[in-house]
Amino acid sequence: MSKIIYSLLFAFLCMSCSSESTNPAPMPTPTETLYFPPLSGITWETKSIVSLGWKQAAVQPLLDYLELKHSKGFIILVNGRIVMENYFNGHAATTNWYWASAGKTLTSTITGIAQQEGLLNINNKVSQYIGTGWTSETLAKENLITCKNLLTMSSGIEDIANGDDVSPASLQYKADAGTRWAYHNVYVKLQDVIAQASGQTWNTYFNTKLRDKIGMDGAWFQSGNNFVYGSTTRSMARFGLLMYNKGKWDNTVILNENYFTEATTTSQNINLGYGYLWWLNGKASYHLPQSQLTIPGSIIPSAPNDMFMALGKNDQKIYVIPSKKMVVIRMGDAADNVNLALSDFDDVLWQKINALYQ
Repeated sequence: MSKIIYSLLFAFLCMSCSSESTNPAPMPTPTETLYFPPLSGITWETKSIVSLGWKQAAVQPLLDYLELKHSKGFIILVNGRIVMENYFNGHAATTNWYWASAGKTLTSTITGIAQQEGLLNINNKVSQYIGTGWTSETLAKENLITCKNLLTMSSGIEDIANGDDVSPASLQYKADAGTRWAYHNVYVKLQDVIAQASGQTWNTYFNTKLRDKIGMDGAWFQSGNNFVYGSTTRSMARFGLLMYNKGKWDNTVILNENYFTEATTTSQNINLGYGYLWWLNGKASYHLPQSQLTIPGSIIPSAPNDMFMALGKNDQKIYVIPSKKMVVIRMGDAADNVNLALSDFDDVLWQKINALYQ
């Protein structure tokens, strides 16, 4: 009997081996490489909704919502490839539009580039580069303000004085640097710091070190008391892709990863949702512009927790989501006649985006 059982087991094993050899397990699909578009021309690889396994039925509700909410340009990248690119309300792929405060992240990036080139140290006081008297504070208080304080909105300067004006008379003392978070356009003084430290104009240094290296178009233009960046939607997407790849464009390091990590991590212990001019989702609490109120929870509850964002007036958006390998861009007019960088529009928009793949 034991010989019979042995023979049957042997035969079964042989059949199993034969079955496995004739029907081998499928090979794992190789990981898709991260794509970067050429620096010039209009070539940009695409990826279809279907090929990603996303839901085609969710596309039109998203587009309808974007058009309803006064959008002009919208792009979704996955692994660098365009999955959605849509224009609304008379806008086109070649039309420039302003970034508003989403462009603060350009200044943050250029500051990091200048530091890695040894031109400045963000821990040094601002007056070391542009001289004293750039505020109306006492010399002792002014000298407390470092470049890092400007990057983190913790300068302590009064945040409601004369709107966007950054002349010395408007930059008044409210608190010691580092003790108070307040959204303020005084960050633009970093552009003066970089111009002085580099011996070049802000525009020249920006174009040479960032814009031209990643194939962006666009330019800085005067808006009120400040300079604002304007570009096509695709150029905004290029910058988002650079930051998705932690400061590298293909194999070229534009911004070193250490600074990138600092910039996209909580930068002070007051507003946990803020890095170096980047907004951070998924933190335990956050502050809104023009408010000292600590709000519990994530900035955009419906969006991924690892998302970091460039947010500008009238709902200019760069969303970077490492866990989804995604970059999402939205340009346009204010979705709900709200001028702040953050509004309920973000949360509803992300519900529509989530419907594509959930």
